[in-house]
Amino acid sequence: MDIRIGIFNTPREISFETNQPATEVEETVAAALAGQTGYLKLTDSKGSLFIVPTSALAYVEIGTEESRRVGFVA
Repeated sequence: MDIRIGIFNTPREISFETNQPATEVEETVAAALAGQTGYLKLTDSKGSLFIVPTSALAYVEIGTEESRRVGFVA
């Protein structure tokens, strides 16, 4: 699933794919925004770790869990 994270005062966003289910990502984002941790911590499908302070979060976009199709659709 694709994740896009917008950062305040930054023209670019953080974009990556993760193997975590959408509900788990949503719970992690909600816990971070509720002030339980003070930061958002997510791991991508290659094992890279992303840690973003919640004060810098502009938005978090959680994509669908459908896999992309390859080829042409008739």
